[in-house]
Formats: sequence, C-alpha cells, structure tokens
Amino acid sequence: MKMKKLLLLVPALLLGIVLMAQPPEGDANAGMTFGKKTTAKGAIPVNELGAALKGTTPAEVKVTGKVKEVCKAEGCWLKMETANGDIMIRMKDHSFFVPLSMNGKTIVVDGTASVKETSVDMLKHYAEDGGKSKAEIDAIKAPKKEINIQATGILVM
Repeated sequence: MKMKKLLLLVPALLLGIVLMAQPPEGDANAGMTFGKKTTAKGAIPVNELGAALKGTTPAEVKVTGKVKEVCKAEGCWLKMETANGDIMIRMKDHSFFVPLSMNGKTIVVDGTASVKETSVDMLKHYAEDGGKSKAEIDAIKAPKKEINIQATGILVM
C-alpha cells in the first residue's frame, strides 16, 4: 500500500514543479548566451528578414534586433520588434529560457525562420503569458500570419 502512495506522489510532485516554472532570474548582460553559443558574425538586421525568406519554406537565419517583450511565465518566448510588426521567437523544444531582463536589449538570434499562421487560441495564450489585460486578450478575434523563429541560440549584445 505504501508503494502505491509513493508511486502516486512522485508524479504529483513533478507536475507541481513543472507548473511552478519561472523564467531564469538575473541580468541579461552583453556577451551572455542562452541555448547554443552564437556570435554576431553574419547576422542580418531583423527588418531584412522578410525579404530573406522565400515563401513558406523554413530557412536557417541569424538576425539581430531589439527585444520588445519576454514571456513572463517561463521566459520561453520573446518578441523582437520590426518596422512591420513583431516577430515571435520561441526557444526550440523549450530547451532553454531567457530572463525577463532581456526586455529592451539588442540580441542576436540563431534559428529557423518560417511564415506561419498563429491561431486565436495561441495568440491569446501568448498575450496571457505576456501579462496583457483581460480586455487586450478578449480583443484578439482573428488568427495572424507572421514570421516565427525557432531559436537555437541567443546572444545579448
């Protein structure tokens, strides 16, 4: 009987730890990398990314730009601002996270870029993780076609 209780307790504890995940604490200082180590060599300005993508075919990219927003729940995504709107950057396979202090920093992102349609449910999820108000979340009514990057490495400039 004790073994059954123990076998039930372990998954419950693991689930609790996962649900309480937080973004890494601390600063995002110049020269710090998250995920795979990368450099600024060969990076293009994020505003040139749209022209570099060919249709809907995913492409390996290295871009530089300014962080506009970081996921407040886990640090598992960020948005980079461009002249044509924001680009969503997710950490590939949730293999690394970034601190909230990344907000406003100039970074280099290595990864795979593609144009995708993001569903209303997912847009609302991102808005919730980004700390948006209920009114802002409720105002999301249509899917959005946007450039997404699956980041393998990030460098703070």
